[in-house]
Amino acid sequence: MHTDFKAIVLTNELNLSKIAQHFGVKLKFKWEDFLLLKGEQLKGIIETGENKQVYLFHFGSMVSVNLQHHEIMDVLRYLKRLDVQINEEKAFVYEDDYSLEVSLGEEPAINNDMMIVHEQKKYHTDLVATVIAKSVSLDKSEVEVDVLLDKIEIVVHSLSQGNLGVSDSELARMTSEILTFRLDALSSLRLLDNPDITWDNEEASALYQELLVLFELKERYENLRHKTETLMDITEAFSGLAHAKRGTRLEWIIIILIAFEIVLSLYEMFVKSWLIGH
Repeated sequence: MHTDFKAIVLTNELNLSKIAQHFGVKLKFKWEDFLLLKGEQLKGIIETGENKQVYLFHFGSMVSVNLQHHEIMDVLRYLKRLDVQINEEKAFVYEDDYSLEVSLGEEPAINNDMMIVHEQKKYHTDLVATVIAKSVSLDKSEVEVDVLLDKIEIVVHSLSQGNLGVSDSELARMTSEILTFRLDALSSLRLLDNPDITWDNEEASALYQELLVLFELKERYENLRHKTETLMDITEAFSGLAHAKRGTRLEWIIIILIAFEIVLSLYEMFVKSWLIGH
């Protein structure tokens, strides 16, 4: 038995409750929960939903199980009617494939693109889908943080030449981008949250931890968090320099005004003295 997974990123965040209601699923979703569509819920979207599933996650990822590319596109177009933020044209920018093989003739194994087991259990599918969904979301965040770092690097280069090289409005925009990124990538992704099944099932917990190590999720998460903190530190330094620059400019304006007032006073005294003398 062979199960194929494909993980893609649809958007920054999905409203699972809204989508679930459309499919008749009345559950209150927590951040670590996923919405699973299968069987009757996929009927009418794809030709047949037999042995096919779609996982949707709060942090914007979708994992299809045993779907062909055209079926994935059908699902994307359908979901876009429920969430206009979904862009099916950019959904495959960040993607990952994985396989789950049931084989009695081979030793159980886990590697980067395949897992071999003697018996497939439901939590195998759930955990593989969860991990690769988080992995592709991290891929997206890693690219976005590098783009922000490149923008900051240009400003740092200008600063090394004695020029701050950024206006107050541009600085505010960059700070807003970084704060938004930090909220989207670190808060909503919640990579360190464990699925509920891992609290009650030791085998599931062990598998989840093994998959976390295999995909280096914790290390990548910490690296992403560190880069974001570095961005914030640099932005705060720029803000301090910008405030200092404005303060210096204000001081010079005050000095010039005082000097002008002194010159004007001396001029008036000179004119009055000249008029009295004549």
